[in-house]
Amino acid sequence: MPGRGSVRPEKIAQVDALAEQLLSRKITAVVGLRGVPASALQSMRRELRNKDHPIVVATNSSIRHAIERAAKKRPSLSPLLEQVEDQTAILAAEGNPFSLAHELSQTRSPTPARGGEIAPSDIVVPGGTTSFKPGPIVGELQHAGFPAAIEKGKVVLKKDTTIVKAGGTISREVAGLLTRMDIRPLEVGLTLRAVVDGDTFYPTDVLSVDLDARRADFGRAYLGALGVALELGILAPETIARLVTRAHRGALAVAVTAGYPTPETVGPMFAQAMRDAAAVGQLTGH
Repeated sequence: MPGRGSVRPEKIAQVDALAEQLLSRKITAVVGLRGVPASALQSMRRELRNKDHPIVVATNSSIRHAIERAAKKRPSLSPLLEQVEDQTAILAAEGNPFSLAHELSQTRSPTPARGGEIAPSDIVVPGGTTSFKPGPIVGELQHAGFPAAIEKGKVVLKKDTTIVKAGGTISREVAGLLTRMDIRPLEVGLTLRAVVDGDTFYPTDVLSVDLDARRADFGRAYLGALGVALELGILAPETIARLVTRAHRGALAVAVTAGYPTPETVGPMFAQAMRDAAAVGQLTGH
């Protein structure tokens, strides 16, 4: 950072505050803001602040200086410098970095293309009947690369079509038609670029975990382990009640089969005797 004498006092104070923010929590994240409307950003910042995850927006130069200063006390923050580009904010939090990544992913929502954007993934338009009425729209669709035709008085797309491949530029013509078809190929929201949790650096691809799917995996693993423990008769807080219930049912079945009368077996023994008598009656015709 330039000598402090050549920098405005308020700029120095801002960098100092940012550095303290970076060091204040266990988790430090760099977040992208590109494409987020100001009104939506204010709402997101408010929600994150209410969850004790304050997000701070500043110039990239201020953020870089703050990271450099904070990294002198906490070197693990240094890799975050490479993530400071375009429109950036920093976020400090406690807890789990994977939960934070999931939380930030929930801020993202589909948005229409305006033209000129890069497609983040293949934009596939499904085939079938459209809501368009026959007319000049058919020519517009065909000119933009959509396999449009008129069938039985309706405008249809003959097949599923990848209208823009991942990494390709969305033209204004295609963007306009996609919007008219209510196809929103882009997402707007906060983009997590990287996280430092204590001394560990996490790139965003490591944090992209489907938490709901992982919870389901753990649930299935728990049920599988519980089934094995019951079969082996392993005593544990989760198995004792089930094992006692299973043992009771087994003992009751043995007692009923052996004709051993107890308050618990008399009823089932009598019912079995009635069933046996009915079966014999059917065989003898009585």
